[in-house]
Amino acid sequence: MEEIEETPEEHLAKQHRKEKKDMQAKIQSMKNAIPKNDKKRRKQMTEEIAKIEADLNNKHEEELSQLKSSTDTKVEEVLNGVETMKMEGGKEAEAEAAEEEEEEEEEEEATQPRVTKAQKRRDKKATQEKERESRIAEAEVLNLQGVRHQEGLKLAQKLATKQLQIKEISSDGHCMYRAIEDQLAQRTKPEITMSMKELRSRTAEFMRGHADDFLPFLTNSNTGDMYTTDEFEKYCSDVEHTAAWGGQLELRALTQVLLLPMEVIQADSPPIKIGEEFDSEPVTLIYMRHAYGLGEHYNSVEQLKDPANAEDS
Repeated sequence: MEEIEETPEEHLAKQHRKEKKDMQAKIQSMKNAIPKNDKKRRKQMTEEIAKIEADLNNKHEEELSQLKSSTDTKVEEVLNGVETMKMEGGKEAEAEAAEEEEEEEEEEEATQPRVTKAQKRRDKKATQEKERESRIAEAEVLNLQGVRHQEGLKLAQKLATKQLQIKEISSDGHCMYRAIEDQLAQRTKPEITMSMKELRSRTAEFMRGHADDFLPFLTNSNTGDMYTTDEFEKYCSDVEHTAAWGGQLELRALTQVLLLPMEVIQADSPPIKIGEEFDSEPVTLIYMRHAYGLGEHYNSVEQLKDPANAEDS
């Protein structure tokens, strides 16, 4: 099948769509990474998002302008060349060329089999799939030396020694709780199972009941002062009812709620162990700094599916 060549305009439009999609993913990650009650950071984030969007729009406008200028120049050169050829060859040469072209078209139509609509659809689908695979391969090459890729390699090596691998958890602000929910469900003898919502509710309940253990670690980002009672209640309410991102304070509360130890594996630091007073198989989480653009993320783990390959790598 003959490969379909895309025009410079089509290539640039495709590139712009990909860049806009990547930008939206980056913006969503930024939003997920900052709690809704952190007004100062969210204001800074809004300004940063506006700058990111403006920079990308300016870049696209400049590239479109450059392409239009280049295209206009090429069109002018082609027209000038055609006019010169006509003047040199005369009407006789032009007529002869047209006749030969018509004969070639007739011969091609006579020998070439008719392409059905179904075949055209298959050809189009095959072309689109080839383009998609090419884009994926290009993205993989570009990301090969990126921090996200390097972080993933380090984590994979650490987990392989434990016969484990990363189990992806969706990035929606609930990732820590969803990862714990997944870990509880995987346990051979599940002492306890809880949904993400139950985990959030029990975490907030425990923190409210042990405020003295958590308040010293919570400060107002504007004043630097320790949270007031009202601010602490707002914090606990966000833990329970919103997609506020969870961290070490919430993990400490959950070890007491579940009566289970927690182990958080990181790429560039030793594991963080919480609740070591509980003698049981730990709940194992993966903490990733570079999983989604600017956003941090928790994943779960599962048994390594092909230990032999992992040892050879």
